[in-house]
Amino acid sequence: MSNARRPIIEMKHVSKIYSIGGEEVRALDDASLTICEGEFVAIIGPSGSGKSTLMNIMGCLDVADSGEYLLDGQAIEKYSDDELAKIRNRKIGFVFQSFNLLTRMTAFENVALPLIYQGVGTAERKRRAMESLAKVGLEKRAKHRPAELSGGQQQRVAVARALAAQPSLILADEPTGNLDSRTGDEIMRLFCELNESGITIVLITHSEKVAAQAKRRIRIMDGRVEEVEAE
Repeated sequence: MSNARRPIIEMKHVSKIYSIGGEEVRALDDASLTICEGEFVAIIGPSGSGKSTLMNIMGCLDVADSGEYLLDGQAIEKYSDDELAKIRNRKIGFVFQSFNLLTRMTAFENVALPLIYQGVGTAERKRRAMESLAKVGLEKRAKHRPAELSGGQQQRVAVARALAAQPSLILADEPTGNLDSRTGDEIMRLFCELNESGITIVLITHSEKVAAQAKRRIRIMDGRVEEVEAE
């Protein structure tokens, strides 16, 4: 953690319990972890391990049943749904396995859309959207719609959309899951480059190969988290 500075994510004894068919399932079980500014962390675990629940709490899409979660020093459980939405829009960039692009919009329009919700003015919105597309090498594809782009290009647009909002943190949920291995490697190289430029990245994955490319790994199993020792 040589390049780590202040904590962006602090989870202290966080638990999340679901009742399924009358049975209690501990999706997160007394989970504690800290992720600092500038880190590139992979959270690895199989399906059903609690990865999605952990990501949803980190991303302010859900709240814990017990414990404390601080995002950028703010205690999240004290906020209303509307306040959480504002925090998400301002502080977190999301990248999903399924890209989540709007099919009728161009790459540029997809990237600029979150900035409209942030109230960013037209000129600044255009500058930031084009700058973000340039960072992922797609400035020449700004007018293309998703159907005119390859899977890897669509995922790059999704990364550009996350970057445009200038978030404190990028959360990537299985970002290579829908891509072939070569394209997946390209996306991972892009994440490594973005991290080298100072962006904090947390990547959720079931793949040991993908996780190995992060600078730090955290394993989750049956809702419990543990640090993976560097090899």
